[in-house]
Amino acid sequence: MRVVSTSPSFAMYSDEPLQILREHRIEVVRLPAHAGERELIGALADADAIIVGYGDINRNVIESSPRLKVICKHGVDVDNIDLAAAREKGIPVTNVPDGNKTAVADYAFGLMLTIARRIHEANERTKRGEWPKMVAGEVYGKTLGVVGLGRIGKEMVRRAKGFDMPVLAYDPYPDAAFAEANGVRFVSLEELLGESDFVTLHLPLDERTHRLIGREALGRMKRTAYLLNVSRGGLIDEAALEEALRDGKIAGCALDVFEEEPAKEHPLFERPNCLATSHVAGYTYEAIDRIGVACANQVVSVLVRGEEPVHRL
Repeated sequence: MRVVSTSPSFAMYSDEPLQILREHRIEVVRLPAHAGERELIGALADADAIIVGYGDINRNVIESSPRLKVICKHGVDVDNIDLAAAREKGIPVTNVPDGNKTAVADYAFGLMLTIARRIHEANERTKRGEWPKMVAGEVYGKTLGVVGLGRIGKEMVRRAKGFDMPVLAYDPYPDAAFAEANGVRFVSLEELLGESDFVTLHLPLDERTHRLIGREALGRMKRTAYLLNVSRGGLIDEAALEEALRDGKIAGCALDVFEEEPAKEHPLFERPNCLATSHVAGYTYEAIDRIGVACANQVVSVLVRGEEPVHRL
């Protein structure tokens, strides 16, 4: 049997995922991260499974893969996989929802501390020999607004406890038991935006959430508030955000994701109150290893044991 991988980080730091597959005589074929449709179709002509990182796994790719029995996302978001086409062909699509939740939450909290205390600015200016004495705001005791109280959002709540932060949450499918146990108050999105000192986004990107944070939403936020996004760039209207930063409508933002990636140039980069990183929140040695092992096990589960994958979408 054969599995194709388009994820450059699959088994990058540990060969345990490869060992799991080899034990069951499953060959691994690696493709470049951004392989085109023709290259994908050629590689999948005799493949039984695919571990997806990047690349557009569209209807044509799926329908041109006669042996394909499972599609496993090396991560969480499956916006580059045509779920309808896979469903029509009876091919299960699965992901690893828990693999990087702690890594992403750590990173988001780190961004919050960095932007609030201006750590990135102090670093740059100190290295230039300025030795600045910079005044900034505290995080401790401030109100955190979590938009999307899923796995990562809940990890943010756990971290906020250590900083004695009141937590507001907005989620279309509220987990009342978790909220009660952790002192979280569910509110409308409008109320969350108006009351929070830090707003952190942890939502999937779909037609309901695309540019959810636009000019109107940004206008509801405090002028002293910060916006964080480690989820998907398309959740934010970036032109409206650039305008809000320019006009001082919010204090700043920290973004690990952008609507178009890689974002080599961007108007937001010109804003000194925008902290930008390159979609790396989930990139820890531990998370990459966990995700790779989970992907390998799910492929084995389907191909060898004929079982339903654990996290079928």
